[in-house]
Amino acid sequence: MSRLPLYLTLSRIVLVVPTALFLYMDTDLGRWLSAICFVIASITDYYDGYYARKLNAVSNLGKFLDPVADKILVTSVLILLLQKAAIDPWMIILFVARDTIIGGIRAAAAADGIVIDAQATGKWKAALQMVAIPMMLLNDLHTYFPNNKIGYGLLWLSVLLSLKSGLDYGLAYYHGLKKKA
Repeated sequence: MSRLPLYLTLSRIVLVVPTALFLYMDTDLGRWLSAICFVIASITDYYDGYYARKLNAVSNLGKFLDPVADKILVTSVLILLLQKAAIDPWMIILFVARDTIIGGIRAAAAADGIVIDAQATGKWKAALQMVAIPMMLLNDLHTYFPNNKIGYGLLWLSVLLSLKSGLDYGLAYYHGLKKKA
């Protein structure tokens, strides 16, 4: 039972494959199945942390793999949406640049013995992505509900939150360095 959080995290990575395969079907059924797989994978992001804390099973591997699994899931699906010309390349460029910078900040902070807690803006960014991406996967379900346009707007909002959270991480590291000095 203590491995449950780790299995949930790994399942998020594994679910990238059916999510992508169903999206490539390029049918309504394929889009629905792709969106369902993505939503299930997204839900595991909440429960892996919940069970890690509840079961006292927090591990360094889990702390490392959780954000990696998120990045693999989101970036993979965004690349597929880019290939289908459903999103702008700048979205992916900004997400990947932010995530790379955050990874560098985390590594530098760890080397300096500084702990940077997860930022609220990063959590909101992830939540928006988990809502926006399935809307984009489903395309427009009905002419009266333009979920594709809503998802696209939410995804751009998540880009802005992503940049804000990157700034927050940088400031947290800077303030951590000042405290140590």
